[in-house]
Amino acid sequence: MTDQTTRTGYLWNTLYGWVDTGSGGLAPSSVAAGLQPISHHVAHPDTKRRLHELVVASGLIEHLHELSASPASRADVLRVHDAAHVDRIIAEGAQPKGGDAGDGVSPFGQGGDAIAFLAAGGAIEATRAVVSGEVDRAYALINPPGHHAERALGRGFCIFNNTAVAAAYALEELGLERVAIVDWDVHHGNGAQDIFWESPQVLNISLHQNRCFPSDSGFRDENGGGEGAGRSVNIPLPPGGGNAVYEYALEQVVIPALEAFEPQLILVPCGFDAAIMDPLARMMVRADGFRRLTRLITDAAERICDGRIVFLQEGGYSPYYVPCCGLGVIEELAGVTTGIADAYEPIVGAMGGDELLAHEREAVDAAGALLPGITAAR
Repeated sequence: MTDQTTRTGYLWNTLYGWVDTGSGGLAPSSVAAGLQPISHHVAHPDTKRRLHELVVASGLIEHLHELSASPASRADVLRVHDAAHVDRIIAEGAQPKGGDAGDGVSPFGQGGDAIAFLAAGGAIEATRAVVSGEVDRAYALINPPGHHAERALGRGFCIFNNTAVAAAYALEELGLERVAIVDWDVHHGNGAQDIFWESPQVLNISLHQNRCFPSDSGFRDENGGGEGAGRSVNIPLPPGGGNAVYEYALEQVVIPALEAFEPQLILVPCGFDAAIMDPLARMMVRADGFRRLTRLITDAAERICDGRIVFLQEGGYSPYYVPCCGLGVIEELAGVTTGIADAYEPIVGAMGGDELLAHEREAVDAAGALLPGITAAR
């Protein structure tokens, strides 16, 4: 094991592994619809628990500065969510069988509201630790995810928008003036787009598979409104792209956008559902691709905002491959090599994704046309 001594925060809480997503596969089980109950919902928390256990079993945990989550306050969450949404989640969390985030297919069990507040609090704590200088950078392995939660509605397995809560906290409590969000979860970051649509203080970049989820959002012409005009940057990618197109998108659009905006902090909603083995999308990024993306964006953070960057766990639904991808990202953040290789690389390594195809290049270049609209908010 090698160690380049980067002080990297890491946050996990046992209750993140207690999220109850019900007995359905993708939607709740239904006799009438012919949807059989199944023990592992696609968003079962075991996937993230397995990532945490690999961080421990690999010895990587010994090179990380462990952070402790406390629940976000109601005031913290109300900065980005309507009171009616928060009140409904709390009320349904008190019911014997819990409730739903808001779209009818995102169940949570009894007490799920408390875990959602704890996830948002974990995002805040990781952000506080980085901005204060307690750590250089951080990875918060939080659950439930958050990037689909809009101001008035939870959806897509997301209850509260953890990243938006952290961004608003950084602006209002930590005194920052500009925060950038770089969301590389394979699904559109519709929640932050909704919440910060008119904010000049937040640059929201979403890199996602085109029309995957939500299928009616994430298009290039969704570019912000009012004082936030130009601050929403969507990079919808055609299905089938892998390491090459994601790296090209970071180099040609994401990093130039960050350089133009000059954020004081970068938040990365880090989903691993663009991975080649994920069941909910059709992209082909491998673990080494996520590692390379991490290197590119952390190097950019060093140049742009004194290295202040926080990774916040979002999706990723392959219990086999998420741990491989996550370990690579956290190793890269920490400057540590544990010697644990991607065990699936012999299988997926030759399946493609290393060549940038013409239609993929065109999709990224089209998003690049949005760059002139980005200027640093002063």
